[in-house]
Amino acid sequence: MTNIAELGEARRAQAVTASPQSATLSPPTLRELAEADGVRFILAVFVDLNGKPCAKLVPTAAADQLEAGDLGFAGFAAGLIGQRPQDPDLIAVPDLSSFVAIPFVKEGLGIVHCDPHVNGEPWPYAPRVILKKAIRDLAQRNLQAKVGAEVEYFLVHQDEAGAISTADRRDDGARTCYDARGVTRMYDHLTAVSDAMNTLGWGNYANDHEDAAGQFEQNFAYDDALVTADRVVTLRYLISVLAEQRGMTATFMPKPFADRAGSGLHFHLSLWADDAPVFPDDHDRRGLGLSPTAYAFIGGILAHASGLQAFLAPSVNSYKRRGASTSASGATWSPKKATYGGNDRTHFIRVPDGKRIELRAGDGSANPYLAIAATISAGLDGLDQAIDPGDPCGPGESRATSAVLPQTLLHAVEALRGDRVLLDSFGIAHPVGAYFAQAKEDEFLTWHNTITDWEINSYLTAY
Repeated sequence: MTNIAELGEARRAQAVTASPQSATLSPPTLRELAEADGVRFILAVFVDLNGKPCAKLVPTAAADQLEAGDLGFAGFAAGLIGQRPQDPDLIAVPDLSSFVAIPFVKEGLGIVHCDPHVNGEPWPYAPRVILKKAIRDLAQRNLQAKVGAEVEYFLVHQDEAGAISTADRRDDGARTCYDARGVTRMYDHLTAVSDAMNTLGWGNYANDHEDAAGQFEQNFAYDDALVTADRVVTLRYLISVLAEQRGMTATFMPKPFADRAGSGLHFHLSLWADDAPVFPDDHDRRGLGLSPTAYAFIGGILAHASGLQAFLAPSVNSYKRRGASTSASGATWSPKKATYGGNDRTHFIRVPDGKRIELRAGDGSANPYLAIAATISAGLDGLDQAIDPGDPCGPGESRATSAVLPQTLLHAVEALRGDRVLLDSFGIAHPVGAYFAQAKEDEFLTWHNTITDWEINSYLTAY
């Protein structure tokens, strides 16, 4: 599979051979990239604030028009992205560095991630644009963020009445984590996803049966923050369509089963400067092998943990995972307080080693662009304010001063509205934070206005 650098070098060599006096050559176009990989159609993709993937299927013959900004979207119709029906088109501007062929989905298909623009300017409500702003904020401090992501999901069947069940009917135990038989029964699906990731050069290194019956996780190597966010979006798409090809539904819903552990989206973060990691410190007196920079970054995340939950756990269903007291296996794997500690999966922030921190409060409904951007903003506030997180908590421990995380989406919205750093972090000229908070309050109230079976069973003849 041809990559941009290889194609660019090939074209440059051709130009030098043809005209030694004029070796200057522009980068390859999207059309050239697609044709080099045998791609006939391109999915031009962006996501809305909820993380919904939106796309147009563009013939490679029309790739020049896509690259020129000639293909628009009705933003209001696309989803939650800050537009009204009367607003100008969203123009999907492709990021050519993200282009890849995906023949394992459909022969001749490629995908490219796009930055929505309006009237020639990057649209501030677009999640990819938001993450790019956070990356620029880091760059102003001579820092870069590298991120790894753990994507968890369930494979289910849905009957005509809408009820769901585990796609593998034999996968029904209470403690199925790492079950070799369950992995083997899902071999065709898991290996198809793994092969896809490795074909794309992501470095898939593990494919696990997770804690709950029907739940899986597939891991890939960490990379720059934007690259990883793009890959999470792409991976969700790949998992979904490859599961559909086998008659299954893949769901990233945080808590699809009341009696089982839910699905997280855990992020591993590290900061770098001049291609060197800034978190490790062999002389750390607190015992985690971290530098003062790392502790201040952790301090910022903990200080803003409650408001962060609106981005890390942005659905009504999220708080049925976070608020669960137990599961079939005996663990929920979802933190309830803003704590940090060593290699302990009960904490909000786990420190597996001195090179990185793991943020464990995200779930399957999180938009990776927003979650990473908000976390960077919180951490940068920690650096700017030199916030001390205190000494790490011991295994399974918390302090009386540790913030209790929001109990519902509405509580998370209230925490976000009270957090000026996070509310303004996506931009002040356009109130993106306030817009997102209002949308999440509306989502909560829509759910709250729905009459459930529990209410009928509890109240129908109670009075």
